[in-house]
Amino acid sequence: MTLRHGDDVASSGQAAATGSFARETWIVFYRQLRIALRNPAWVIIGLVQPILYLGLFGPLLEPLAASFGTDNAYTIFVPGLLVQLGIFGALFAGFGLVAEWRAGVIEAERVTPASRTALLLGRILRDVLQLLVQGIVLIALGFAFGLRASVGGMLFGLVLTLLLGASCAAASYSLALVTKSEDVLAPLVNSIALPILLLSGILLPMTLAPQWLQTLSDFVPIKHIVDAIRSAFVGDFGYPILWGTVWSVVIFAVLMFVGTRTFRKENA
Repeated sequence: MTLRHGDDVASSGQAAATGSFARETWIVFYRQLRIALRNPAWVIIGLVQPILYLGLFGPLLEPLAASFGTDNAYTIFVPGLLVQLGIFGALFAGFGLVAEWRAGVIEAERVTPASRTALLLGRILRDVLQLLVQGIVLIALGFAFGLRASVGGMLFGLVLTLLLGASCAAASYSLALVTKSEDVLAPLVNSIALPILLLSGILLPMTLAPQWLQTLSDFVPIKHIVDAIRSAFVGDFGYPILWGTVWSVVIFAVLMFVGTRTFRKENA
């Protein structure tokens, strides 16, 4: 009986801790969401660039659709823009954290008993929701331009994009807490994002590149995620889907671990 009572107490404590963590995460998420809604400039700016690519660059690819192995160039182009949206939008999320640190918000959160993981996760959930809205708008506009793709594949591709966006947001917040300076963070983020943009085949498939460049791109995990989303859009749930999903989960797990560890250390 004593053991059973002890188990009941432990279970109640675990449930209370879980409920407290969820509540703390929600509070941070809700506060960050209100800030974003009061100043939606970042949401709009993050969506403008892919829309410009879609409208001004997309039509140039239509005559090249056959060389991509498809009769619809937008099944190649829109998935790449989704990944671009996830990477660039999330990697710049840390700038808001630097501003909060300078304003004393992070210091104020430190003196509360809130979980340090909840302080990070609440912010990431806001970024994921923002990316979800942007991704839906981008896909809808893609249909207006002529995209025809598998519904299930688009949903799956959107999930992979959200995983990647959450990973990049965690990395951005980690860098922001370490650097605590926009002047340092900006070139650092650009130095990460530019090679990814060029080597992962976001704008054009790497099959068009010379062999040495294709070999080099194989070592860039984001390239496999881009290939997976493109395969999903055309309804091909084969090997590229598996490989891209594995990389999405691995990157998410690693960067969430790094982000949580950095947040706990910097707020200890």
